[in-house]
Amino acid sequence: MRLEEFTSPLLFSNPVPMNQPILYALAAMVCFGLSDFVYKRAAAASVRPDHFLMAQAWFFCPLVILYALLTGRLILDPAAMWGCLAGALIFLALYFFVRSLSMGSVSIVSSIFRMNFMVTALLAIFLLDEPLTALKLVGLALALVATKLLAGAGSTFEGRRDVARQRSLVQVGIATVAMGASNVFHTFGLRHGALPETLAVAQAACFMPLATAMVFISERRPKLPQTAYKYGASAAILLAAAVIFLLRAIAGGQASVLVPVAQMGFIIAALLGIFVLGERASMRKAAGLVTAVAALAVLAAS
Repeated sequence: MRLEEFTSPLLFSNPVPMNQPILYALAAMVCFGLSDFVYKRAAAASVRPDHFLMAQAWFFCPLVILYALLTGRLILDPAAMWGCLAGALIFLALYFFVRSLSMGSVSIVSSIFRMNFMVTALLAIFLLDEPLTALKLVGLALALVATKLLAGAGSTFEGRRDVARQRSLVQVGIATVAMGASNVFHTFGLRHGALPETLAVAQAACFMPLATAMVFISERRPKLPQTAYKYGASAAILLAAAVIFLLRAIAGGQASVLVPVAQMGFIIAALLGIFVLGERASMRKAAGLVTAVAALAVLAAS
C-alpha cells in the first residue's frame, strides 16, 4: 500500500494541501524549541536527568494515549512496533541531551542536538530511497559547517572547564545520532501503514518503562522533587504536540526535507537562552546560528 493511499483518507477529511506537511513541520519546530528551553530550565534547577525523564514520561504517555483515543486514531498495527524502537532511541537521546545541558549553554547544546536532521536525512536517502539532490547536498554541507561553529563557540564553554566542555559535547553527540535514527524508525512505521498517533503511543509505551526503570535501578524508593513534575509536565505537553505534528508532517512528505524544518526549533531555544537567560552571545555563535538557518532553508527548499 502506498503512503498516499492510507494517509489521505485517514488523517484528513479533505484533500491534503501541498503545503500542509510544511505547516505541520513548522508547528513541530516551535514546540521542539520551547521544549528545549524547558529542558535547560530543569537542568538549571538541578533536576536530575533520570528524575526529569521519568516525570516527563508519566505525563507524556497518558497524554498521547488520550489524544489517540479521542481522535479515533489508536489502531493496533504490527507496523507500530517501529514506534517502540523509536521510543528506545528517543529515551537514549533525551537522557544524554539533558545531561549535556547541565554542563553547556542551551544556545550551543540545543543547536547541536537539533542537527540530528543530518542523520535522518542521510538515512532516509540511503534506506528509504528518497531523492538526493544538489540542494540537499548543499544543505547538509552547510549544516556540518554550522555544527563546527557551534561546537567551538566559546573555548571554555561558557566558563566551564575544558573537560566538562568535552564531556558535554560527547553526550550531545550521542543524543544527536540517536534522535536522528529514531526519526527514520518512525518513517518506516508510517511507510508500512501505521498512523502517526498510533506510532506516538507505541513510542510512549517503550519510553515510559525505560525512564521509570532507570530511576528504580538507581533508587529503590525514588522520591521525585516537585520541580521534576513541574518541568516534566511542561516538557511532556510540548513534546506530545511536537511528536504528533512531526509524524503528521512525515506522513505527507519526505523525511529528509520535513525533519530538518522541524529541527529549526533550536533557533527559538538559542534566542531564549541569550535574551531570557542572559547567555553570552559571540560572533562565532551568531555565525553558527545563521549558517544553521541557511542549511535548513536550503534543505526545506529541496
